[in-house]
Amino acid sequence: MAIHPIRIVGDPVLHHPASPVTAYDEALRSLVADMMETNAAANGAGLAAPQIGVPQRVFVYSCADATGRIQRGHVVNPVLTTDPIPGGLPDEEHDIEGCLSVPGEHFPTSRAALATVVGFDEFGEPTTVVGTGILAVALQHEVDHLDGLLYLDRLVGRYKREARRTVRERGWRDGELHSWLPGSIPDPFGH
Repeated sequence: MAIHPIRIVGDPVLHHPASPVTAYDEALRSLVADMMETNAAANGAGLAAPQIGVPQRVFVYSCADATGRIQRGHVVNPVLTTDPIPGGLPDEEHDIEGCLSVPGEHFPTSRAALATVVGFDEFGEPTTVVGTGILAVALQHEVDHLDGLLYLDRLVGRYKREARRTVRERGWRDGELHSWLPGSIPDPFGH
């Protein structure tokens, strides 16, 4: 297993849809193990393969559901369904979201309260994950990564303007390669 650098907003791999996984082999199992280790080292709620530069439809998660119970796992080739996403501006206190590919930043983001992902495990066996609370947010967030979207793309109003300004000030430009290596620098989220 290995900890991989996490790509930062602007890296082209984060802004294009990932390809479906076609082989459930040792390479996939190694990828999943590396992603779990990288996510743990980064104190992440989830990590999608494009975030470590691999354009495949795989993500891992490790976060609490609405009951506070920690859920861990992975999904290959996920298909997401959700409850309706609330309209209007998200709540500044309760709808805060962050991303390992936007290190150190948080912005209010509207997400559905219930999310279901259907896909496969690393051996090609069917799996379903139903999420509420932070897990629901993580499932939606990670599938967005696989579709070539960052949570910044979901922001509205003043939050969208603030995020654009932050990205510009941090020097994260489209087409540029930036990354950070969990464990080698201080945690950008202060965990």
